[in-house]
Amino acid sequence: MTRFAIDALTAIRLVREGVTLPDAHQLVAPKSLQTQALSQLYRAVRRGELNKEEARAILDGITTMRIRLLGDRVSRAVAWRVAEQLGWDDTANAEYVAVAQLQADALVTLDEQLARQVEGIVVTAPFEALLRA
Repeated sequence: MTRFAIDALTAIRLVREGVTLPDAHQLVAPKSLQTQALSQLYRAVRRGELNKEEARAILDGITTMRIRLLGDRVSRAVAWRVAEQLGWDDTANAEYVAVAQLQADALVTLDEQLARQVEGIVVTAPFEALLRA
């Protein structure tokens, strides 16, 4: 079994594309994933990229996704350390890195800048890795 930590953008893409993960994969993310997906979708509606119904359907798909959401004391402490280590002003992305370090084999992110920033800190994988058994 391969465990992948995913970010909000990846979760949105999974739902939009109707991806069914192979049984050999398990998804993990911080509890904040749903809130961040909500914000991403809201901004997409405001920019005219999606209508409200599409955004709500995607959000519903995310809330019913087979994913383990984590927010324990240890993952928060690791997120804090990661943010400090990388000099980030915020811990949002550090939560994904922490979950990946603690619970996953790799982090899948569609944020290329984040992927570059975490090189050597956590293993990253492309979106397509989620599709392979």
